[in-house]
Amino acid sequence: MERLYITDVCMRDGLQNQCAQVSTEAKLALAQHLVAAGVASVEATSFVSPKAVPQMADAADVVLGLQQRLPTLRTSVLVPNLKGLRRALQAGCREVAVVLSATEEMNRRNINMSLTQAREESALVLREARASGIKTRAYIAVAFDCPFEGATPLDRVKVLAAEMYAAGADEVVIADTIGSAFPAEVRRRMTELATVVPLDRLSIHLHDTRGMGVANAWAAIEAGVRRFDASAGGIGGCPFAPGAAGNLATEDLVLLAENSGFDTGINPVALVSAIEFAESLLGRPLGGHSARWLIRQRERAAQTSTEGIARLNVQNSTNSVSST
Repeated sequence: MERLYITDVCMRDGLQNQCAQVSTEAKLALAQHLVAAGVASVEATSFVSPKAVPQMADAADVVLGLQQRLPTLRTSVLVPNLKGLRRALQAGCREVAVVLSATEEMNRRNINMSLTQAREESALVLREARASGIKTRAYIAVAFDCPFEGATPLDRVKVLAAEMYAAGADEVVIADTIGSAFPAEVRRRMTELATVVPLDRLSIHLHDTRGMGVANAWAAIEAGVRRFDASAGGIGGCPFAPGAAGNLATEDLVLLAENSGFDTGINPVALVSAIEFAESLLGRPLGGHSARWLIRQRERAAQTSTEGIARLNVQNSTNSVSST
């Protein structure tokens, strides 16, 4: 069975703009719930300004906690610049990601740089990270549409993706930041991008603003993409991009993949516990399109297990009476 590789981003992209402040201990507990469901890769936090994103102020503590409690978990962190990279290296991070927006205005709103400055800074961060011996990811944000500039030209996205790959990105992640993409365009863009970045290094980060997340994921799979970002419970949305609703839910993607002949290593029913835990942290309902169905499957499995134990107890009782 062919493998689909999923990085769960609920700890970073999911939590970064939530009103409820989540403690370091709670974040680590959330990671443990994800791992229990089979998640092998997460984007855990970001080394950004605590003033800009207060939820990520404990980045170093989160990284240390994950290394101590879940040492085999693949953990990446987002860094906006060289300063962020150096903080991440000091914290012992083994994988970092940069975010390069494909439009001028989005870069200014997100990291207070022009597009030219952002390209140079991202390439510099990637090169220094590689020289430090750690893995790298490069996001191309607003790769379909920008909330400030409208449709993003495909040719520009291709140029930026090729630049980041040449600068040393182990993985180039194409981000539908505001969730405006549709399947035909996803298929077309990912097919084109595979001409400048090898498919096994190409990933996609989808949002579900218009309910197209799963359909767009399938279009990417048809284009040959096997690496995806997703967020348990669909938590997320860029705080600097108006209209960026929650991410593609991990449970929806896993259910799609595993019913289409792909292995993810993740148990979608077991993800329900992680989603419920996140609900308790954020104080609101969460879950992708499949969440209610998955809850029913868990309830049925529990009922079947209870009935099986009851039958076994009756059988044992009968056998015990017969032997006396």
